[in-house]
Amino acid sequence: MVRPLNRVLLGLTGLVLVVLGGAVLAVGLGVRPPSWWVHDGRHDVLLGAAERTRWRSEGWWWPTVIGALALLVLLALWWFAAQLRRRRPAEVLVETGDGEGALLRGRAMEGALESEAAALDGVRRARVRLAGRRAAPEARVRLALAGDAVPEDVLRGLSTEALAHARDSAGLTRLPAKVRLRATKHRPERVS
Repeated sequence: MVRPLNRVLLGLTGLVLVVLGGAVLAVGLGVRPPSWWVHDGRHDVLLGAAERTRWRSEGWWWPTVIGALALLVLLALWWFAAQLRRRRPAEVLVETGDGEGALLRGRAMEGALESEAAALDGVRRARVRLAGRRAAPEARVRLALAGDAVPEDVLRGLSTEALAHARDSAGLTRLPAKVRLRATKHRPERVS
């Protein structure tokens, strides 16, 4: 839910900035603005001399303005850095035992875990995503269970089979996992 909301907020922010910037540019190029617009014409300024100097003699004014703008810049930089950060490791570091290592694609490990988890008794669908760092990945597993599945047996099979195989084949000392179980809902059927 966070990722779509983040994309919507980024899109709306970008759209507002483009529309405002385009409108200011159009007024600056000589387009007559509507009556409700902030600027009256091509040579109008956003803040007149009276507005700019009204609070100048107050001691709190400039520190407040500079602090608010600095906070706004820091928040914008933090948001931008959050967009660049990877949520999933692209590859997993596999220890070969001789001091060397190899890189395994993260999606390949996810696919193998997903197919092995989906083959367990009582599992209708499985979804696996890796998180964390490439040297210490974590698995996020979502399982849709069949109506007759025993959750305890499914979890035991997942930890002793699928997760153990993935951990051993990647040469990891540990592979923590967060598992979400969901019962599959069936449509009611008419019995006559």
